[in-house]
Amino acid sequence: MATPDQNLVEHVAAFCIGVGASDVDAIVDRVVGHSVVLLGEATHGTREFYAFRAEITKRLIIEHGFNAIAVEADWPDAYRVNRFIRHGGSDDDADSALGSFTRFPRWMWRNEVIEDLVVWLRAHNSDRSPREHVGFYGLDLYSLHRSIEAVLSYLIEHDAEAARRARDRYACFSAFGEDSQAYGYAASTGRIETCEDDVVRQLIDLQMTQPQAGDDPDEVFFVERNAALVKNAERYYREMFRGSVSSWNLRDTHMTETLEALHDHIGKHAEPRIVVWAHNSHLGDARATQMGHAGEVNVGELVRKRFGKRSFLLGFTTFSGSVTAASDWDGPAEFKRVRPALEGSYEWLLHQVGNGTFLLPFGDRAVSDALAPPRLQRAIGVIYRPETERVSHYFDASLPHQFDAIAHVDATTALRPLDDVSGWHGRDAAETFPHAV
Repeated sequence: MATPDQNLVEHVAAFCIGVGASDVDAIVDRVVGHSVVLLGEATHGTREFYAFRAEITKRLIIEHGFNAIAVEADWPDAYRVNRFIRHGGSDDDADSALGSFTRFPRWMWRNEVIEDLVVWLRAHNSDRSPREHVGFYGLDLYSLHRSIEAVLSYLIEHDAEAARRARDRYACFSAFGEDSQAYGYAASTGRIETCEDDVVRQLIDLQMTQPQAGDDPDEVFFVERNAALVKNAERYYREMFRGSVSSWNLRDTHMTETLEALHDHIGKHAEPRIVVWAHNSHLGDARATQMGHAGEVNVGELVRKRFGKRSFLLGFTTFSGSVTAASDWDGPAEFKRVRPALEGSYEWLLHQVGNGTFLLPFGDRAVSDALAPPRLQRAIGVIYRPETERVSHYFDASLPHQFDAIAHVDATTALRPLDDVSGWHGRDAAETFPHAV
């Protein structure tokens, strides 16, 4: 006699659709008609997640006119890639164009899959007019000082007096060098006056300045978003010391605001169609998770509220394999074994289906209702600590309420960094790597 879980497995299996690394028809067919497509990942270091997202993105660009990729990366770093793929800037190759990704975790964007995608995007844009180019943009807000440098660099070239005013305002941060967290701690504990008024004034100044004849509208947009980032990052680093929920909400709200601004900017000359790459924790609707019940919002929730049925949320899951991750924040990239998913979790349940790699759409009420009761769901970010797996990497969620569909890759492999990393051994480590580490 079948157990309830066995019955559920058989029920779910009936709705699964097999997919392959270069056979993503089932996924592409489901996102057609949506103009904002969110592609998640269960880890920040799995090769298959990156490869599938790259293949889906290429298909959406070629066949359905998507014109922007927005990723969980800092705005100025990604914009250097944007210039390169649109045949601007001074970089000679994709590796150089990815050279601004120096902040931990470098492997998230300096890896072989992204390098190949950047080469492909530049080639795709080569025989198209500038207004038909596909762009590459960052959504995150950690680049406070690099964004300040970008604002000053632009103003020095275009308006010396405006540059002087901006330099005076941003000097508020100078006592802390580039240590944004030190500023946040001092400001949040009342040891110094905050820089909030200065960065708000600077943003308003830029927004009220009328572009001059000959100004590149994309570069004007770039500098304005940098100024907006500085404003939000200043607040974010203060909120870090006041509570994880408020800082998380500020970060995801900033990412969504940047996405909306990009959507509006593209909309001035074309129909905006944007692919978003970020972790499942950002792109799966927070209202269906225990974090959402604790007050967190995220990009997925805010995008659904803003774009409604024009959006499509696709998550990725895995049962076991290997991953590129660090053991501690700011630590080196390591090749790590991913433990088999905990019994009873969504990943464990999908493993029982036994189809290897498949798409599970949630459009059918029968499968959505069957999987709606909350279960454990795994999330591995840039840090993986298998010794505290349950506490560090699982949370309660309702998968079909988070996403419109899930792509499950049962056994996955670690993402290969572009840079030499002493703790990363790739395939050579697979035979000897201890399972308990």
